[in-house]
Amino acid sequence: MQLKARAQQGFTLIELMIVVAIIGILAAVALPQYRTYTSRAKAANAITVGDQYKSAVALCIQEQGGSATGCNLGEKGIPATVATKEVKSVAVSDGTIVLTLNDIGKSTDGKKITFTVANVVGEAVIWNTTTDMTGSDTTVLVDAITKNNVSS
Repeated sequence: MQLKARAQQGFTLIELMIVVAIIGILAAVALPQYRTYTSRAKAANAITVGDQYKSAVALCIQEQGGSATGCNLGEKGIPATVATKEVKSVAVSDGTIVLTLNDIGKSTDGKKITFTVANVVGEAVIWNTTTDMTGSDTTVLVDAITKNNVSS
């Protein structure tokens, strides 16, 4: 009696179901990490907008002998508001910079990042960075915002 070897002609249904399950598990892990990554990148872009205004305010303070009084939006070399994908608006009043955010992550639309002049030492301006974001949805963003800025 002679046995013929049967050649496999494709994947079985079980094999395909296993592959689909593995892809589903990978997607379930990857998507939240990707959202966190993109939210942090958008927060970094918002900080970059703030840095432009911090430089202009610091120059204004130096030109006024160490005082932030009168360092306002659109005056003394401080540019007018520039809206971006991440930042709805910018307000500058007596050296305090307030960025109002677009929806850069969960629960962030309309939230604010505030840069306040904490101290002026010689020609250096030390900034205190705060935000009104609260809750577990924004913890990653708050960490990214406060980590990347000098605070005193």
